[in-house]
Amino acid sequence: MDWNDSPEQAAFRAEVKELIENGLPEGYGNGRGDWVSDRKSEDAEVRGRAEAWQQALADKGWIAPHWPKEYGGAGLSPLEQFIFKQEMTEAGAPAVGGQGVSQLGPTIIVHGTDEQKAEHLPKILNGEVNWQQGYSEPGSGSDLASLQTRAVRDGDDFVVNGQKIWTSGAQYADWLYLLARTDPEAPKHRGISFLLTKMETPGISIRPLIDMAGFHTFNETFFEDVRVPASNVVGELNRGWYVGATLLDFERSNITGAITSRKTIDRLINYVNSDEGKERSRLDESVSLRHDVADRFIETEVQFNFSFRIISMQAAGQIPNYEASTSKLFNSELTQKLARTGTQALGMYAQFWGSDDSVRNTYNDPENPYAPMKGHFTRAYVRSVPSTIAAGTSEIQRNIIATRGLGLPRG
Repeated sequence: MDWNDSPEQAAFRAEVKELIENGLPEGYGNGRGDWVSDRKSEDAEVRGRAEAWQQALADKGWIAPHWPKEYGGAGLSPLEQFIFKQEMTEAGAPAVGGQGVSQLGPTIIVHGTDEQKAEHLPKILNGEVNWQQGYSEPGSGSDLASLQTRAVRDGDDFVVNGQKIWTSGAQYADWLYLLARTDPEAPKHRGISFLLTKMETPGISIRPLIDMAGFHTFNETFFEDVRVPASNVVGELNRGWYVGATLLDFERSNITGAITSRKTIDRLINYVNSDEGKERSRLDESVSLRHDVADRFIETEVQFNFSFRIISMQAAGQIPNYEASTSKLFNSELTQKLARTGTQALGMYAQFWGSDDSVRNTYNDPENPYAPMKGHFTRAYVRSVPSTIAAGTSEIQRNIIATRGLGLPRG
């Protein structure tokens, strides 16, 4: 592992920093703003900044850093993707393109027809269409292959009936890509197809799910006799499980999570050393809490090095396997520990919610003068519960590490 940039990497890093410095609109940065929701805002100024940031990235060809150039992507190497994500996260600049860029686009590039590529890829890159994912169901989360949403062929269409849950961002979606069972007699990993569905299609309805911190980030999505053209099946019929598993994005280092954790502990340390923080934190009265803060700092550096190990492997032509699960597991649990340490350090003051301009939830209390750091760790603590569930539970990650990393037998 070489922690230093090569001359070429240093030049690329400088180019990314220059774009952020000169192209990031006012109102973005330091975690403020969200392109996915801003593009549909009723406020023309908010929509304008989303369009401006998208155009700034498009001018550099960086909307889809990992897509091949022939499809409008930047074709960046894994290390260049690493640097790009690192600098974007350091600046708190919002990503553009959402799941269309990160997941659907690569899937269509690998499995889609020429017609599907021509119809959907340009609209993802120009921000015309925002995509969201319809995978999980009430009884099919970690065991996704047991999903029960049905798609039955009827002439030139499939008729879809069923329910999805945890549909993140469905309220902002124009299209949904979903997995549905098209052969109920087949083994559960087979008989599933990958469908592209327009959200305004009759029969689709969404119900908001509000989390414990008052945020509306995900939804329940219902399908009642929804007609989807058969031409919207991506890949082979009944082979959608394998289509849905496709990710062309080779950069799996999770540098975004590592940088976010590092910024979180730095923010806590800076606050507790300020005049206000010294008055409101418990660090002066608790040696163990000071040790906890020190441990969290060390762990953020460990997480960064997990990320750097993965990207170093990829740069050497190796394919990370259990290493990616190790990084994900460590980061998920670090997220929870950071939130817990922050609230413990702030003691009773951590009960105040507070808010800032980047927060849009039902518990905003912008006038509360007693909320440390505008309630950052209060929200983080409440919202950290799903960290070890989403994107593969900690139990699943440990199984992968045990079998693929340590060579242990399956139970």
